[in-house]
Amino acid sequence: MVELLGPGLAVAAALALAIQVGCVRVGTDSGRSNDALIVVLLVNIAVLVPVALVVGYPDYTLPRNALLAFAAAGLVGTMMGRAFEYAGIEKIGASRSEPIKASQPLHAAVLAVLVLGETLTPLMGVGTVLVVVGVAVISWESRSSADGLESISWSYLALPLASAFLYGIEPIFAKVGLATGTSPFVGLGVKTVAATVAFYAYLRYRGALPKRSVFGSGNTKWYVAAGLANTAFLLSYYAALAVAPVVLVQPVLQTSPLFVILISYVFLQRLERVTWKLVVAATVVALGAGLVALQV
Repeated sequence: MVELLGPGLAVAAALALAIQVGCVRVGTDSGRSNDALIVVLLVNIAVLVPVALVVGYPDYTLPRNALLAFAAAGLVGTMMGRAFEYAGIEKIGASRSEPIKASQPLHAAVLAVLVLGETLTPLMGVGTVLVVVGVAVISWESRSSADGLESISWSYLALPLASAFLYGIEPIFAKVGLATGTSPFVGLGVKTVAATVAFYAYLRYRGALPKRSVFGSGNTKWYVAAGLANTAFLLSYYAALAVAPVVLVQPVLQTSPLFVILISYVFLQRLERVTWKLVVAATVVALGAGLVALQV
């Protein structure tokens, strides 16, 4: 049973991630992705900060370099990565945005080769080709399908790619923070607070803060549900890493887009049109990302 705990937590993390995406898709159908993000971040804080306080007790000292590293991870991934992800879900739909975003391990691998001087292995090369082909097919299918998506501009398709790139950068900063011996859950708390403060400041500067009426709208329940699902994903993911090797957890996590497509097909037929081409392309991306993740 113990050996099944890690894979089980990884599957739970992938499923929670997919549920989050589905909730964001429903909420942003008549709402804004920025409103979704601020609510999700507030839910994250409500859960993760108390967890961080409990885990860190009684020693709440945090090395300066760990604080800066986790704050940078929060700005790059938790704030900017999610902002582009949610905007992509809003503009082109969950079943198309998420498989493209699943190219994240490819971006992480390329950065590892260019920045850290790591070697591009044959397996990584095969995974890269699969990801590129899968993303290309999804982009073509999104532009040529007959359900109104032909009006989608290439800039909208770039949103999940930007999200994947930013999510690929985040682990570099997180690794710096974790190298100091700081608890991952403390790091999650710092990341979330930094992202929330920065995103609030950005919305305030732009005059785009959510109006009070937003929190009383029907969309709020979907944003809160997305926040709870995202928090469950983070806790499951880090718990999986604590009991299982990365080479097992990361490939399993790449199945999340397939869960997204399943949820879209079963529950979101009014909002999403799932085609066989999309299913095949998403499977190719998930397989390629899993191969790359084995090497990252």
